[in-house]
Amino acid sequence: QEDVEIPSRRVLVTGATGLLGRAVFKEFRENNWNAVGCGYRRAQPRFEQINLLDSIAVHDIIHDFQPHVVVHCAAERRPDVVESHPDAASQLNVAASGNLAKEAAGVGAFLIYISTDYVFDGTNPPYKETDVPNPLNLYGKTKLEGEKAVLENHEGAAVLRIPVLYGEVERLEESAVTVMFDKVQFSNKSANMDHWQQRFPTNVKDVAGVCRQLAEKRMLDPSVKGTFHWSGNEQMTKYEMACAIADAFNLPSSHLRPITDCPVVGALRPRNAQLDCSKLEMLGIGQRTPFRAGIKESLWPFLVDKRWRQTVFH
Repeated sequence: QEDVEIPSRRVLVTGATGLLGRAVFKEFRENNWNAVGCGYRRAQPRFEQINLLDSIAVHDIIHDFQPHVVVHCAAERRPDVVESHPDAASQLNVAASGNLAKEAAGVGAFLIYISTDYVFDGTNPPYKETDVPNPLNLYGKTKLEGEKAVLENHEGAAVLRIPVLYGEVERLEESAVTVMFDKVQFSNKSANMDHWQQRFPTNVKDVAGVCRQLAEKRMLDPSVKGTFHWSGNEQMTKYEMACAIADAFNLPSSHLRPITDCPVVGALRPRNAQLDCSKLEMLGIGQRTPFRAGIKESLWPFLVDKRWRQTVFH
């Protein structure tokens, strides 16, 4: 039996069971990194089960594995859940992030903290990394506090702000983009779709690629740190995304109704929190999957009408 060559570069991915974490774990592993993923509820058997609120468990995994890089994807990212469970959200998004940064700094590991476009109020886009944040909802506030906690505990860390994500989901509810697919497919009843908030849907594979490129650049250049933005560049409301999804699968879209009023229920959302990504682009970092191609790849396993698959894939 031959020895299996284990790559010498080590990365620890938190939230590796989630939509983004799975893509980040896969991206590093497929590019010759020794990747360890940790999760909580869905961890076993593939990933290490770690409660990020347990500071001893966090200390132990970082000291045992000695990662060169930590990509911190774990978060409570649902704005309406954050509003209803503020203490738990703050524990995970702020306290656990600060502690993880402190432990990463202790072993000299580069930490990438995943943040959000919701740190901005959406009144004056596009936003550069240097623009002053002004989150409208508690989710944005906890992620901004998390950014501060990370950078206070690890001066060499990076913050990567990203917008709404989609990709290969395990369930449609995993992404605010893919969750619309059933409303698109079941065209026998009309569906109201937000046509007020301007979004920039971003493929998790692209974000994963940015994380890896950032990590590899950092291994060569210690000045790579601080705050960065990455985003898809196709501006769409949820209504426009739903129409694009329908179009990608040759489904009708006449039952989709655009709602142009500002939403009145749930957490406040910024109207247009477009991120300026030129800082990463100037470093030669980044990739963008066209929305139609990415959404087709993500959603076709959930297509109800199986006859359609035959025509498209054969």
